[in-house]
Amino acid sequence: MRRILGGFILMFGLTALLGQPALAEKRVALVIGISKYQSVPRLVNPARDADAMRALFRQAGFDVIESGRDLGISDLRRSIRQFSDISRDADISVVYYAGHGIEVDGTNYLVPADAKLVSDFDVEDETLSLDRVLRALDGAKRLKLVILDACRDNPFAKTMKRSVSTRSIGRGLAKIEPSMSDTLVAFAAKAGAVANDGDGENSPFASALVKYIAEPGLDLRLAFGRVRDDVLKSTAYRQEPFVYGSLGGETVSLVPQKSKPVDPEAAARTDYELAAQIGTRQAWDSFLAAHGSGLYADLARAQTSKLIAAEQMRTRADDARRDAEAQAARKAEDFRNQLEEQAARQTSDAKQKISEQARKELDEARRQVAEHAKKQLEEAKRQVEIARQDAEAARRQVEEAKRQAVADAQKLVEQAKREAALERDKIAALSPPANAPGTAVVPTAPPMDQADIARLLQAHLKRVGCDPGNVDGSWNDASKGALEQFNKNAQAKLNVQVASLDALDQVRSKTERVCPLACKKGQRADGDRCIQIGCDSGSFLNSSGACEKKPEAAARPQSATRREPAAREPAARRPASGGGGGKCFTFSGKTYCE
Repeated sequence: MRRILGGFILMFGLTALLGQPALAEKRVALVIGISKYQSVPRLVNPARDADAMRALFRQAGFDVIESGRDLGISDLRRSIRQFSDISRDADISVVYYAGHGIEVDGTNYLVPADAKLVSDFDVEDETLSLDRVLRALDGAKRLKLVILDACRDNPFAKTMKRSVSTRSIGRGLAKIEPSMSDTLVAFAAKAGAVANDGDGENSPFASALVKYIAEPGLDLRLAFGRVRDDVLKSTAYRQEPFVYGSLGGETVSLVPQKSKPVDPEAAARTDYELAAQIGTRQAWDSFLAAHGSGLYADLARAQTSKLIAAEQMRTRADDARRDAEAQAARKAEDFRNQLEEQAARQTSDAKQKISEQARKELDEARRQVAEHAKKQLEEAKRQVEIARQDAEAARRQVEEAKRQAVADAQKLVEQAKREAALERDKIAALSPPANAPGTAVVPTAPPMDQADIARLLQAHLKRVGCDPGNVDGSWNDASKGALEQFNKNAQAKLNVQVASLDALDQVRSKTERVCPLACKKGQRADGDRCIQIGCDSGSFLNSSGACEKKPEAAARPQSATRREPAAREPAARRPASGGGGGKCFTFSGKTYCE
């Protein structure tokens, strides 16, 4: 009982440790959208794209969200400088820019609203380099992310004067390799390509970003992969987003995975199932010592009451049986005394009669007494049989009460599982919609009885190479031995005495053979099956299961008289003895003679 109580306390401790919330990270974002350019035609979507991204970061729970709209060069530089201070102690820092971008001599620049760019000499004065934006994120500890929806066709390239004829002005943005660790730079289109501004409310790139990058627990590399696939599909494969930079081996997501709700009755339910499998008062008392209140405590008290009632019924049945046996013994003793007394009286009377008639009467009296005694004895036996049948009926009632109590406990366990599943479904209804990517509705498993669990566990043990014998739902010694082999080869510590759901889940999770393949003598392992060992010509398989060279045939003695050679017959049809008088024997289809 102390061991069971200690297990309950350990489960409570693990539940408390697992229920501790993770430390929150500081996440900051800067969102810039420039639509109203003063020297070139305005863009429609950047302002709306910036609003969508700002709402996305706010919904994702970012601590600081700075934003700028239609900024000139001075305001753009000031925003980047101020955001650099904010990012210094942040864990995740994100900059989103939607507007025009330009590449000159392999360097990428963000173009503000008041840029004129009459000459390529004005680029350094009227624009902001991407390198300066990356330096502003240098203080972030875990992730530095820059998202540029700025690969649109450059309208300044047609009117811009070249101060140096060899200076190049590219189409789209140039490829970049960030020098800082844990840094990603995402382009709406890969280097040298032009992004589509789109005909909808937002650009194809912004629409895909809103769908995927803030999904809880989704790694950014997978998120941007889904963004790429979405944009390719929506643009008929004309635009392919691209991500530059690298991250470490851990999962990095903008929104952490939501922790699963803690079920306060989870430990109690597990302990209740264990107590229900044991089905004794000691098990229920141990459960109530660890769980004094709650639904499962009430159910345990009900089961204890049923067991007490069954024990009381068994006690009453035993008392009734003992009373019946004592009553039958008293009747038999009284009957023997009556026989002895009557026999003594009759003997005394017979001694007084000396005539033949007296002797006849004495014999008749003895016969009658014997018949009466026989009837009394048979009646006593019948009473004893009735008492035994009553005791047997009482015993069957006790067994039926115990079986019904165990069945009721099992039904209550299944009902509790279904109610827990319904509760999880209700909680899941409060989570993101079912059509959100990466989510799936888990159907409630139907209840299984112990024989079904044993049969499934035997089938999966046989699948992983641990032979349990017959797959018939009977948890016998062969099944226990198979689970013991699984524990040994899989370094598991499952209880082999009972077919449990924990054992079924752990064995079912193995996709390959666990127990080694044992072949019979004369066979060898070939993958997951045993094949017969084949020997080369001139060798045979000996009793140890190994190939051995065949013995050489003894020389046949020459006959004194010459005979005409007989026609050769197949070896299988030759006689067992030769014509020279020596002994012959057949081995491996060949005949040898001394």
